[in-house]
Amino acid sequence: MRHNALMAASLAVLSLTACNKKDTEPATEMTSTSAADVMNETGTTSAESPAQVFANIAAASDMFEIETSKLAAEKGQSAKVKTFAEQMVKAHTASTKKLTAAAAAGTPPITPAPRMTAAQDAQLADLRSKTGAQFDEAYAKAQVSAHQAALDTLKGYAAGGDQASLKTFATELVPTVTAHLNMAKAL
Repeated sequence: MRHNALMAASLAVLSLTACNKKDTEPATEMTSTSAADVMNETGTTSAESPAQVFANIAAASDMFEIETSKLAAEKGQSAKVKTFAEQMVKAHTASTKKLTAAAAAGTPPITPAPRMTAAQDAQLADLRSKTGAQFDEAYAKAQVSAHQAALDTLKGYAAGGDQASLKTFATELVPTVTAHLNMAKAL
């Protein structure tokens, strides 16, 4: 469910970005209902720019990674999960700082919304209810899903974003998130 919400949000960013282009490339079509659902899920409104929507999605992704990884560092059973979790806390804390700086450097400057989506909150609550090997398995699956969604969002914004500083941020983060995705798949 969370992956679908972030994928839909990614499509929304791409759709909104495509609307601002002056060329003839077709935008990804979404119904107004699904676009509204995405906006509500990510905590944005239709009046927000594609840059703001992207920044909010990226901030929520980082926050989810940090919170689930802090939990995994405490509750994880395997050393591999704990080590990965510690790396994710550091990496996504650094990513949040870079996102904040890139958003502030934009024209106009924006501030990413510091909140997770309802689906991310629900997935974090589900992880809190698990222990042992069951927790490790659920955490690993959540990491694969979250990193794939983040990668898709970053690639989409890097290709068609409307704010140069955020496009640079997205482009520079793609290799890191790709590496994280591959690490998560190996858990």
